[in-house]
Amino acid sequence: MEQKTYYFVGIKGTGMAALARVLHDQGNAVLGSDIEKETFTQAPLLKAGIKILPFDPANLKPGMVVVQGNAFDDNHPEIKRAHELGLTVLSYPEAVENEVTNHTSIGIAGAHGKTSTTALLSHVLAAVEPTSFLIGDGVGKGNDNDRFFVFEADEYRDHFLAYHPDYAIMTNIDFDHPDYFNDIDDVRDSFATYGKQVKRAIFAWGDDPNLRQLNVDVPVYYYGTNPTDDFRAENIQRTPAGSTYDAYFRDEKLGTFTIHLYGEHSVLNSLAVLAVAYMEHIDMAEIKKELANFTGVKRRFSETDVADATIIDDYAHHPQEIKATIDAARQKYPDRQIITVFQPHTYSRLAAYLEGFAKSLSRADKTFVTPIFGSIRENAGNVSSADLEQRIPGSEGIDMDSMDKLLQFHNAVVVFMGAGDIEKYEDKYKELLNN
Repeated sequence: MEQKTYYFVGIKGTGMAALARVLHDQGNAVLGSDIEKETFTQAPLLKAGIKILPFDPANLKPGMVVVQGNAFDDNHPEIKRAHELGLTVLSYPEAVENEVTNHTSIGIAGAHGKTSTTALLSHVLAAVEPTSFLIGDGVGKGNDNDRFFVFEADEYRDHFLAYHPDYAIMTNIDFDHPDYFNDIDDVRDSFATYGKQVKRAIFAWGDDPNLRQLNVDVPVYYYGTNPTDDFRAENIQRTPAGSTYDAYFRDEKLGTFTIHLYGEHSVLNSLAVLAVAYMEHIDMAEIKKELANFTGVKRRFSETDVADATIIDDYAHHPQEIKATIDAARQKYPDRQIITVFQPHTYSRLAAYLEGFAKSLSRADKTFVTPIFGSIRENAGNVSSADLEQRIPGSEGIDMDSMDKLLQFHNAVVVFMGAGDIEKYEDKYKELLNN
């Protein structure tokens, strides 16, 4: 493949950073620009030798291919300069689509479970066959001669409509992103459009009524735990060490598989991985080994032990994700108190899912709710953290000045959940425990 020089506008974004690493690994020259504030994606970019510059139109040089981050419009000074120089400017989804068309590609879509499933499939395939991958938590890897390209296909603002993969995994359809989609029908229509762009087959969760309505031009194989599913998990045993199950494709037993992951959703994610591997004729013994040694994803059920507490960090910010995270914590720690600290993410999101959040968080033994992580783009509106607290029996508010409320719990599992800056509460709690 011809080597190029790629310039990323907004290189620290999670998807952008991952794609920059893929293109760099393939032997291209890669650099980019962003704000000075440090992000978790920054160190891996610098470690790979990818230069990060402050925004400046003078950074653009003839011959570069410019990748435009989703957060930047055509009025950005660097993008304007790129057009003045006559450079090729690709949107982030267009740049990903280039990778999609050059490999046997698998795009993972769904309101929940995308990142975990993408990471699991990437881990398993990469251990068996040369594989490039692009994960939504900022992780990307590639080389020139890869057979597979595994990537996260995000439905937000219909970004996934840029992609035409060989296979698609669809974990679920839910009304997410109320700032973009009007209703569930709107979301389902987008998934159907994406599904019509898939070239070979779709693997979809069988319990999702919206996915059961998919009308597409390729075979749809459903995975789940029911007799009506094509790929099935039977005899599931969930213990504090993980889950073990027998996998079937219709009447054919594929084997007995173990994952050291927690929650029912982890079994489903691993079934989707098995389905792809089966269709690509990959040895099930290899798959079995790699499923068993996968340990998880950053900010998805990440655990730390401090003093007598087990602290779990999770990106969950939708009622279904919260339910799944608490379910996973109960499986791994059946005899311990589960305490949740939840940070609502934007006023519009809290208003849209108020009842759902309350129902899911009520599954914990005790819930604390932080102030809302507001967006500068929206007004406070008519909803507050107190509205959520009122709906959860025994819950309380908590903020940076009252984190010592958590010190009353001993030998507990404390789960911090949210998509804003929930880590600052977590760090404060760790500091209190250490002192």
